[in-house]
Amino acid sequence: MASWKRISASLLCAALVGPAAAQPGGKVMRIVVPFAAGGAREVLARTFYSELGAALGQTAIIDNRPGAGGAIGTASVARAAPDGQTLVFAASSHNVTALLGANPPYDPIRDFAGVANIGMQSYVLMASAAVPAKTVAELLEYARANPGKLNYASAGHGSSSHLAMAYFAALAGLDMVHIPFKSTQDANNDVLAARSHAVIVPNVGAIPFAKDDRIRLLGVTSRGRSAFLPGVPAIAASGVPGYGFDSWFGLLAPARTPRALIERINAEVAKLLENPVILGRLASQGVEPRPLSPGAFERLIREDYEDMAKVVKAVGRIE
Repeated sequence: MASWKRISASLLCAALVGPAAAQPGGKVMRIVVPFAAGGAREVLARTFYSELGAALGQTAIIDNRPGAGGAIGTASVARAAPDGQTLVFAASSHNVTALLGANPPYDPIRDFAGVANIGMQSYVLMASAAVPAKTVAELLEYARANPGKLNYASAGHGSSSHLAMAYFAALAGLDMVHIPFKSTQDANNDVLAARSHAVIVPNVGAIPFAKDDRIRLLGVTSRGRSAFLPGVPAIAASGVPGYGFDSWFGLLAPARTPRALIERINAEVAKLLENPVILGRLASQGVEPRPLSPGAFERLIREDYEDMAKVVKAVGRIE
């Protein structure tokens, strides 16, 4: 749990940024990011948090609470007062962490109320140019003809890059060796050096390699083509029907939070997702905006939980 000293420092930083200044007597909204400062999740949260606070007439602060793959910070929000003042900036890993945990400290569905979906991010399957495959279909053909010969890199066991690739291999019936690294950058570098054969990375992480001769962008994990890489076909349409792996990003509140409070925050987020400045910030992170009503967002989370359960089951069979 963050100390009062740390929270006070966060309040001071929020006060200095200007746009999030609260009106006299206003409350402070905490948006918990259950990962360390400087990570991709925090960068996304900072694209809109101060504007959201200003729209609600109060100060909004980012409260980093890392640990246990996001479970520590997320569980703290599940236990918080259901007054709309404590939210968690969550993603699909919200469900994955609970599914992978032997005794998760929260129920990802029952303990939370969906407040507002921010957007979606897809991933990209990249292969080393040393692999004789320029398309997903050619990769499938080569891998099936050479079982156990191909490997794939990831950012570590249970990471999105691991889950996405293991699920791909499971659905396609491929025998591929998993090589975990400590970061996405390390995994990318190994593929660039042709020591690892393939990797799946967030779309924004693949864009810089679109014209790199050392690597090939074979397919996107979304059901259709990505707005960020429109020339890259969907994996599901390239020989692995039914495959899909992308991530939602959004705000969750403790269960039992009054619906009126949720509706108000949701309405303000929807307005922000029409703001060109906010949209530009999201685009720089490879996120396509997707405002949803609270009810629609909760349906998305439940459906994602079912999908991620299939992914986790696949990962259990492929190490």
